[in-house]
Amino acid sequence: MDNIVNEPAVAYQKRRYTVEEYLEMEKEATVKHEYYQGEVFAMSGAGNNHNQIFSNVFVEIGINLKGKACSPYGSDMRMNIPENTLFTYPDISIYCNGLTPSDVDQETFISPIVIIEILSPSTKNYDRGKKFNLYKDIPSLKEYIMIDSESVSVEAYYIDEEKKLET
Repeated sequence: MDNIVNEPAVAYQKRRYTVEEYLEMEKEATVKHEYYQGEVFAMSGAGNNHNQIFSNVFVEIGINLKGKACSPYGSDMRMNIPENTLFTYPDISIYCNGLTPSDVDQETFISPIVIIEILSPSTKNYDRGKKFNLYKDIPSLKEYIMIDSESVSVEAYYIDEEKKLET
C-alpha cells in the first residue's frame, strides 16, 4: 500500500489559528510546523540521504559564500512570506545583506534570495507544487532549487524581476 503524503499533515485540531497562536505553540513544540492561512501542519523528519545531501550542499555553499554579503541558513531558520501567510522552515535558505525579521516575530525572517529544498518521498509533490507556488510570492527570491534525495536529480528555477521562471 502506498502511503506517500503529498502535503504535510494537519498537526492540530481542525480550526483556524492566528499567527500569534501559531508562534506561541511553536515556542513550546518539539517538532517544527508550517502555518498557512490559519492551519498548522506538522513537518516530516529527515532521513539519512536527506541529511547527507544537506551536509554536502550546506558546506559547499558556506565555502563559496565566505567573505561575501550572503549567508546560508539551515532548517532551523523560520521564514515567513507575508504576501500569502506561509511560515515554514526551508532546508537551506540564503539571505544577503543581513537578516530582515518579520513584522510579527523577531525570530522569523523574510526576503531570502535562494531557497533549497531536499525532496523526500513524503514531501516532493508538495515541494514541487503548492509550496513552490507559495515561494513564488517572495519578492526577493531569485532561485528555487530542489534536490531529490532518492535519485540523482536537481531542479533549479531562476526567477526574474517579472516573476518569469527559467530552468
